[in-house]
Amino acid sequence: MEQSVITRTITVAAGRFAPGHLGELTQQVPFELVDAVLGATGRTQSRVRDLPARVVVYLLLAGCLFAELGYVQVWQRLTAGLDGLKVATPTASALTQARRRLGPAPLRALFDLLAGPAPIAATAGVRVGGLLVCAIDGTTLSVPDTPQNLGVFTTQSGNHGGSGYPLLRLVALVACGTRSLINVAFGPTSSGETTMCDRLLGSLHAGMLVLCDRNLTTNTLARRVAATDAHLLGRCKADRKLPLLRRLDDGSYLSVMGGVTVRVICAEITVATNAGRATASYRLATTLTDPRSWPAAALVALYHQRWEIETAYLELKSSILGGRVLRARTPQGVDQEIYALLVCYQLLRLAMADATSTHPGVDPDRASFTVALQTARDQLIQAAGVLATTTVDLVGKIGRAVLDNLSPDRRLRVAPRIVKRAISKYNARGPNINRTSYKATVSIDILTPPASLTTGPGP
Repeated sequence: MEQSVITRTITVAAGRFAPGHLGELTQQVPFELVDAVLGATGRTQSRVRDLPARVVVYLLLAGCLFAELGYVQVWQRLTAGLDGLKVATPTASALTQARRRLGPAPLRALFDLLAGPAPIAATAGVRVGGLLVCAIDGTTLSVPDTPQNLGVFTTQSGNHGGSGYPLLRLVALVACGTRSLINVAFGPTSSGETTMCDRLLGSLHAGMLVLCDRNLTTNTLARRVAATDAHLLGRCKADRKLPLLRRLDDGSYLSVMGGVTVRVICAEITVATNAGRATASYRLATTLTDPRSWPAAALVALYHQRWEIETAYLELKSSILGGRVLRARTPQGVDQEIYALLVCYQLLRLAMADATSTHPGVDPDRASFTVALQTARDQLIQAAGVLATTTVDLVGKIGRAVLDNLSPDRRLRVAPRIVKRAISKYNARGPNINRTSYKATVSIDILTPPASLTTGPGP
């Protein structure tokens, strides 16, 4: 019987540091970078234990790649490709103590170093008119209902007894074209989205366009975004008073918001499918006041890019976490785990951006996050690509898997907004729910405001 023998060469750190890796993603966050943040935060161990601080950092990041597993099982995957090396076999208690010794500071410092828009060519949706298109929005994550967590995080109240787990609020500034994280703020849900937005504004600067929904488009946000020299494009609530100061040729008009001159665009958007038509009204406010450089219809179409941040949250909460509750049983552990989750997400995004940047004609949103995640998991189990070779390879195994499995160009399709996985296994909305996805066409009509808007001072 013929046989084949496959021999692999695995290169990792020496001695007790060997389990400290993230497979090929280690090249995005190398040993030197981790050691630097450990030194800067005063978390470098005074003596080398079975679980050095550097190894614990990689353990926490690996735990985000394998969110469905306990840390003992995550450790087994970190060491699965290290056949022949003598490695520790720590207990669950030892791993818990090591994570507590480390604390959240090194993970936060690591995220601060990695945060920012992924470097990529000016592709549609990444930059428009020379401006980096970004979005601000918030979401919530569930944390374990331990006494320590319940002392900081609260559950949602409601008619059915409230949510089962206390919730954490996360607000992010995301680069829409690559869905990479520029900055984040998080804390208990007692802090609102608008309050947390203030903690992100230090990352805004000239050359950025920020998209936000109607709950965040406030006088305060308009004033503070303008103070950074960035631009704002946000949807306004229907009852928001925005007086007409001067009509513009494209049907928009100038108004004022928080003492800032803004341009208001009223539009009617119609989505048509073979099942019917639906029409909705939008009112946008923007600091881009020149209608010749920024036509009203183009800005209405551009506002759709705001949904990229919703996709980023889907990738964090569904693709990585699988809808699971976080592991950490203390508020300090929650901080540590959230920063590890954000670092892991950003590393995958950087790897995907590196891959698509080698093909300038490929839109970054065609890259599959799931493919990148699964390939990164495989590379970690094999301990493959931990150290870069002498030949520079911007793509790597993860990037090649992404490029080999690009999604088709995005098609305009719509589907009913329904709960795909109900809390109850019984039919809460009846058995005849339409789950069909339809091809669609969109038309945008700019509406001219009535003359009655000319009365009243600006807010």
